[in-house]
Parts: sequence; C-alpha cells; structure tokens
Amino acid sequence: MRATIFYKQFFTVLIAVLCGAGTWTYASRILIPRQEFDAAVYDRPRGNLSDLYPRWEGARELLLNGRDPYSAEVSREIQAGYYGRVLDPSRPNEPTDQQGFAYPVYVVFGLAPTIRMPFAFVQKGFFWMLLFLTAGSCAVWLRILRCSVSLSIQIALVALTLGNVAVMQGLKLQQISLLVVPLIAIATMLLTARRVTAIQFAANQLATKRHLANHIPPTYAVTAGILLAVATIKPQLVVLLLGWLGLWTLADWRRRHVWAVSFLSAMALLMAASEWYLPHWIPRFWHAVQEYERYTGAMSVISRLIGSPWSSLLEFLAFGALALACWRERRQPADSRAFALIVSLVLATTMLFVPGYAPYNQVLLIPALLLLVKDRRTIWQRSILNRLLFAITIGLVAWPSLSSTVLAALSFAVAQRVMERAWAVPLWTLTQIPVGVAGMMMLHYYQETAAQGAFTAPASPGTS
Repeated sequence: MRATIFYKQFFTVLIAVLCGAGTWTYASRILIPRQEFDAAVYDRPRGNLSDLYPRWEGARELLLNGRDPYSAEVSREIQAGYYGRVLDPSRPNEPTDQQGFAYPVYVVFGLAPTIRMPFAFVQKGFFWMLLFLTAGSCAVWLRILRCSVSLSIQIALVALTLGNVAVMQGLKLQQISLLVVPLIAIATMLLTARRVTAIQFAANQLATKRHLANHIPPTYAVTAGILLAVATIKPQLVVLLLGWLGLWTLADWRRRHVWAVSFLSAMALLMAASEWYLPHWIPRFWHAVQEYERYTGAMSVISRLIGSPWSSLLEFLAFGALALACWRERRQPADSRAFALIVSLVLATTMLFVPGYAPYNQVLLIPALLLLVKDRRTIWQRSILNRLLFAITIGLVAWPSLSSTVLAALSFAVAQRVMERAWAVPLWTLTQIPVGVAGMMMLHYYQETAAQGAFTAPASPGTS
C-alpha cells in the first residue's frame, strides 16, 4: 500500500516537472527562434525583452534627474534603451508598443534601490525574485483555501505553475503582474489568519471562536492594508478586489476597519510622495494609460473573442452576477469558505475586464483553479452538463502545457524550421482560458449556494 502511494506521488511530481520543463524547452527551441526569425525578416527590433526596463528607466530619470517619466522625451529614451533605437512610425513593421511609462509614479519608490545598478543585474535579480514569489504564492493560496495536500502535490503544483505558458511569459518579461499577485495572496492570507492564545482558548472556547470569526489581529490587518496599497501599482488587477473588500468591510466596520484605514493611509502617503516628486502627475498618468490603450489596441478578453456589441452585454452580465455574489456574502467572516471562494471568483472575473489582455495576467486565476480542483468531485457529481463544462475548462487550461511539452520533445527529432511552423499551437487556448475559468467559478458558486440555500450564516456581529 505504501509503495503504491509512493509511486503515485512520484509519477505525479515527475509528470508535472516534465510538463514544466517542456514549456520552457518549447520557448527556447521553438517560440524564441521563431520570433527571432520573424524579427530578422521584417527588420523588427526585439529589444531587451524586459517589461521592467521602462519602469526602471523612468525611475532613474525621475529620481536622479528630476525629469517627467511620462514625457515624450523620456519615452523616446526608453525606446532607445529597450529596442536599441527609437521607433520609426514610417516603417511598416515597427512594434506597436511604444514602451511608455504607463504606471503610477509611486512604482519608482520600489525601484529606487536599483537605479544606480546595471540593468542586466537588476533584470536577473527581478527574475529570480518573481520566480520565488510565484512559487511561494501557491502555498499561500493553498492555505487561504484550506487545502491540506501532501508535499509531493505541493511540488507538483509549483512545477505546473512555473511551467505554465502564461507564467513563463511573465517571468521572461519580468512582468510586474507577477509581483502584484503574490502581494494580493499574502494580504489575503493575513486577513484570513486567526491568532488564539492558550489562555483565551482555555477560558471560553465557544466565545473565542465567535470573537475570532469577526476579528482580524491589528498587526495582520495593518500589514494587509499596506500590501494592497502597494499592489495598486497595477490598479486594473486590484480594483474589483478592493471593491469586494470595501463592501465586506462596511458590513462589519467596527471589527474590519483596521485594514481599510491602513490601506487608505498608505495610499495617501504614496500619493503625497508622488505629488512631491512630480506635481500634477495623475493627469499625466491617465494620459499615458489612454495612449497605451491606443497604441496597443487594448481590449478585454471578451471583446477580443466576440467583439462589440455582444461583449459589452456579456461583461455587464458577468459584473452583475459577481456583484450579487459579493453582496450575498458580505457578512461572511474572513476565515470562512465563502470569503475564500468570493476572493477567487473576484480575481478570476477580473481577467474578463482587464483592458489590454495579456497572458501573464493569468496568475490571477491560480486560486480559482486550485479551488475548482479541490471541489472537482462535487462539481463532477452534479450533472452531465457540469462534467462537460469542467472537462472543457480543464482542457483549455492543460492544452498549453501538454502541447508545448509534445512540441519540445519533437524538436529534438524534427527539423527546426518544421517545428517553428507549429509555434502558435500551445497559444491556441490562452484567450479562452480566463472565460472558461471565470464561467466555471461563477457556475460553481451559484450551484453551491442554491444547493445549500446559502452558505452557513455567520454569527451576528453583536453576539460576540
């Protein structure tokens, strides 16, 4: 029996590691050579391939030289550093991304310690930091979702996460999204944490349980507020989550307000410091965002799939369903299953509305995917339709890793030029994945609450 369990765990880890390695091998042997070939044919500059560079260069210009990072002059210098030359609009095959500084000014404060270092050193250091944070966030989400799994399963989950095509892209680009999502994970874990002393527990176990159901330790709450404020360096990724947490806090302000006060205080400090370094920066930032959406052709994932006007209707319905779910669960304690489910649902649904859809933002889907896998038996037993939708969702998610692993293996036996023709195969489902996961999560929530009538009602705030 023990030998059977050992071999099962061993092969689970082995398959996960092979899929992860296959994705990175596919990138190095097929995807990148194809991109290099395409750039050579069309005389298109590839640049240093680091999304961190424009932010780092903007931070250097603001903090060292007092220059506006949103200005056209600094944008041209960023282009020259990123692409190796300033982009020429008269060339038909020029990249569309102008690589402007389209972030809030306060992102420079986090980069301040690095502005005197060589960028190559900063780039490598940031890559490894994002890799460890992304790997660690898996364990954090497992704790938030109350998933008790063996060490081998945790290793397999980390391997599959790091080997995911979207995560691989984010790591190679040193995308700040891979910093923001672990911050969200840690902040959520702090909000769901509970601290019970032995004296409290011995004195009155029931009273302690009721009290803790509506109480967040102040130190945890303050830290969570600060982390969420820092996470607003990518506001589009946290705006729905902040809306949910704001609604949840107002439902029991007396016990939950500490994190909100901490968040607002940290935001005020960041905004004030930004205004000090660059007066009237908010209109410039907003203009930079609008310019970014214009030159990249930014659109939501639903707009990308079906276009207007039906995309607007589906987005409205998705937002309405999410808002209703949040309203129904606003009184749930932070350590409840309902709270974790809503956080996962909010982050998954965020992917439907983010303008300028990019695969690396799919790190927002990690908690939803973990929860769906955790509840797979319940979902599978509900109906044939559930099984079909769940199988489709898992198929969409698994396709990039499986197909890239197959292509990576074939690349050692088939000519490179032949393999490069199949470079886009693992990317076929990337656009559909957020829709599948968010839709499955929404269906799972409403089916679960319908079956139970509602989640178990929390104790009234006045009964502690």
